[in-house]
This record gives sequence, structure tokens and C-alpha cells, in this order.
Amino acid sequence: MLKLNSLVKKGAAVLALAFLSQVTIAASGDSAMLESGDFVGYSFWLISMALAAATVFFLMESMRIGGKWATSLTVSALVTFIAAFHYFYMREVWVSTGTSPTDFRYIDWLLTVPLLMIEFYLILAAIANVSGGIFWRLLVGTLVMLVPGYMGEAGMLNTTVGFVIGMLGWAYILYEIFAGEASKVAASQAPAAVQKSYTLMKWTVSVGWAIYPIGYFLGYLAGGADAGTLNIVYNLADVLNKIAFGVFIWYAANEDTKASA
Repeated sequence: MLKLNSLVKKGAAVLALAFLSQVTIAASGDSAMLESGDFVGYSFWLISMALAAATVFFLMESMRIGGKWATSLTVSALVTFIAAFHYFYMREVWVSTGTSPTDFRYIDWLLTVPLLMIEFYLILAAIANVSGGIFWRLLVGTLVMLVPGYMGEAGMLNTTVGFVIGMLGWAYILYEIFAGEASKVAASQAPAAVQKSYTLMKWTVSVGWAIYPIGYFLGYLAGGADAGTLNIVYNLADVLNKIAFGVFIWYAANEDTKASA
């Protein structure tokens, strides 16, 4: 077992170094494209590097803390890993064309948002016996929220219909994490640190995620909005909804590990 843990740690370290090298290559290749005064491009740059740094942090902490929290922290690293690479490409689309990288955003969200929702299941599974129903309900809820939204923005579905269906999916997720089985397990079985993190995570899904449907509404249902402003808002929202979300999980893992030491 000790040998296996050592191999896992070495593998994670190699992955972190490989990721850093790829980020360096991507950054050096794209940085010349940024023009002075392009604040939207600056926001893409800042967020992509923040996501890259968060990936390394979560990977290193998954090795340090390990145990029952290793999976949750590794998933947090996967979320920021996926988002970082998408942000490099989204920045390139913006600075090259001046248009919103809608397709790249939804590809990112279709991968990262289900992983974020699965984190609710993972942090509860780390401290209690929970049913797989929580996992599947949250996963299905994210797909109901995202797929119609993309179809609406891409012109494959009426924008209002896509918005309404997506909002129903979001409402379903909010019910599960505020009043459903996941909420009941957190309230009855989770230690204080995990309860605090769970609370911060569910309010992130409530408040932080509200930015996206507001942007959709302003951009497609309320006569349009400035693309630059919307992209800056979306980029800043991703800091909260991806990086801070992972930090909340790290806090629970760190405090729970200290308490059980």
C-alpha cells in the first residue's frame, strides 16, 4: 500500500510538472496577440493563469492530504485543469476576432459543471455513507441546465425555450442541495468544517451561477448586451465558481484531516 501511495504521488507530481510546461508553452505562444487596452483579453489572461496555478495547488494538496479526500481534491484539479486550457483558446478567439467564444465556453461548462456538482457527492461520501442517487440527480440536473442553454445560444433551439429549460435544471439542482437528500446528509452527519464548506458551495451555486443566466437573458432576451462586458463578467464569475469552489473543498479536507490527526 505504501508503495502504491508513493507511485500515485510521483505520478501526480509528474502530471503537475507536465501541466506547467504546457501552460508555459501556451502562454508564450499567445501573449504576443494581446493588445494594449484590451481589458477583455487581460481578463482572459489573468483567469487562465489563476486556473493554472489552482490546478497545481489542488494536485499538490491531494498528495499531501490524501486518504478519503484525495478524490475530491483531484476532481477540483481536473476542473481548473480543463478550464485553464479552454481559457487559453478563448483568449485567442477574442483577441483574434473580437467575438465571444461561446462554443468554447459551453464545451468547458459541459465538462466542468458536472464535475463541480459531483463534488457535493464526493465530500459527503468522504464522511458518510450516501446513496448513488445524489450523484445521478445532480449529474442529470447539470445536463438539463446546460444543453438547452447551449442549443439556445447556438441557434438550434428557440432562445426563450432554451432559457426556461435551463432554469428548470438549475432549480432542480438548488432543490437537491438545499432541501434534498444531499442537504439532509450534510446537516445530520457532516462535521462542522464540512458543513461550512457545503454551505459555501451551495451558495456559490446559488449566487455565483446566477451570473450566467443573467448574462444569457441580457445577451439574448433583453435586446443584447456589450460582448466585452459580458465576457469580463463571465471570466470573473469563473474565478468564484471554479477556483473558490475548489478552495472550499480544500478547507473541508484540511480541517477534517487536522481533527482526525
